[in-house]
Amino acid sequence: MTSSDQDAVHHSTSARYGARYGTSSLPKYKIPSTGVDQETAYQIIHDELSLDGCPLLNLASFVQTWMPPIVDKLMLENISKNLIDQDEYPITQDIHTRCISILSELWHAPSHHHAVGTATTGSSEAIQLGGLAMKRIWQEKRKAAGKSIHEPGPNIVMGANAQVALEKFARYFDVEMRLVPVSVESKYRLDPKRAMQYVDENTIGVYVILGSTYTGHYEPVKEMADLLDEYEKETGHSVPIHVDGASGGFFAPFATPNLEWDFKIPRVVSINTSGHKFGLAYVGVGWVIWRSAKYLPKDLIFELHYLGSVEYSFSLNFSRPAHPIIAQYFNFLHLGFQGYRDVALADLKNARTLSRALEKTGFYTVLSDIHRPAGCPAGITAVTDHLGEDVKLYEPGLPVVAFRFSDEFQRKYPDVRQKWIQTLLRAKGWIVPNYDLAPDLNQVDILRVVVKENFTEALLDRLVCDIVEITEDLTKQDSSAHGLTTLGKHHGKLSSHEGAHGRVEAHEVEGGQKDSGTYAKPC
Repeated sequence: MTSSDQDAVHHSTSARYGARYGTSSLPKYKIPSTGVDQETAYQIIHDELSLDGCPLLNLASFVQTWMPPIVDKLMLENISKNLIDQDEYPITQDIHTRCISILSELWHAPSHHHAVGTATTGSSEAIQLGGLAMKRIWQEKRKAAGKSIHEPGPNIVMGANAQVALEKFARYFDVEMRLVPVSVESKYRLDPKRAMQYVDENTIGVYVILGSTYTGHYEPVKEMADLLDEYEKETGHSVPIHVDGASGGFFAPFATPNLEWDFKIPRVVSINTSGHKFGLAYVGVGWVIWRSAKYLPKDLIFELHYLGSVEYSFSLNFSRPAHPIIAQYFNFLHLGFQGYRDVALADLKNARTLSRALEKTGFYTVLSDIHRPAGCPAGITAVTDHLGEDVKLYEPGLPVVAFRFSDEFQRKYPDVRQKWIQTLLRAKGWIVPNYDLAPDLNQVDILRVVVKENFTEALLDRLVCDIVEITEDLTKQDSSAHGLTTLGKHHGKLSSHEGAHGRVEAHEVEGGQKDSGTYAKPC
């Protein structure tokens, strides 16, 4: 065959949709010997990714899925910048510093002009850094007092509703994790009085969560701090608080600015948040801020002689994309305080509307409390009337709606499984998770909707209609329970052997740490 003939064959093949992969298997486990042109590679990957869920209808995740289109342009212009290259990209570093100062001021740090903090990949990394700082300070105090740092060793206290990132800190950095059981009476979150039973002289700190991923409740930071103040007076042991504000750190300051939870409380030494949640930036940016330099031990800060300059780093990552930080700064400039507040109040309004609509069906009980009167006692399940638009009239919390079948519905239709709602909503495009509550309440499973900026009233109306229609259909005698069960078994599983490739199976972790109950939830 002549070279011209070969070129003709190649042109004929590459011109076909998907080129040679139109009828051949895609390379999955090793790099192919030869490649395809860039348009074909794009089309193949683009088509396969179209099978993913729709981000707009992903009501399971706290992560932001929309920004103004002009941000795409700004991020693309800076997509190749590495944040760690401070000398090469000094203006990018200035923007990073400005964001830290803005958050420090927002959270009432004593001196935000000398703010101490850093960007992170997300709240998971930020939580590790906050925990490490508390552990190192505890170690230094123990050594100064001539006491062992190994026997019995450090511990950290948190509610059993803690997200898995908090457990990762304890497990990865050799700190005993003390989980405080949650209950209906504690509103499915940390009970400060009960938490004090787990505190001792080896407690490096207490993680207090501003917005539980289960139900959206804020944990009472001020109450926890007051009890620790009393404990210090009685024992002389000072136990700090790190606030996990993964979601609430970017929500409470705007929606409920008078709520006491941040550096106004002296015992709060560090706070983390996710810029890619209610910070309204695309995924890939988190933040951790310390009260002052006093609470970030110097031996956690690395001096780097790199690329012709001296740079300083206190993060777990080295290289880090700069464009998510730039997107965060865009939001600060574009929205300002009032813009963030408008978004937060709109989210809460829609979440309250959804809560009331679900309760009035009689099919569901809502466990979250943001639609209930401020100061309402725990365990209220009665239908709540509209109280007006003033946010101060309602219980503070995240715009999260956690709900389950009502007791009456379960008595009337005992064969209907709540997990079917998740499966059938997914068939309509909605992604609404169904999962069990934290340990001690894990016999109760809930459905959860996170209301974000792009979940408009029109979508809310459609969701309520779909939930009611599905639920009513399941109550009919001719509903195929067998078919639903079968559908549920296959929901969320890959349909090929590829699903098992590279995955850690249960038998491979035998002998490892037992499940604490804080396994990963959609977040």
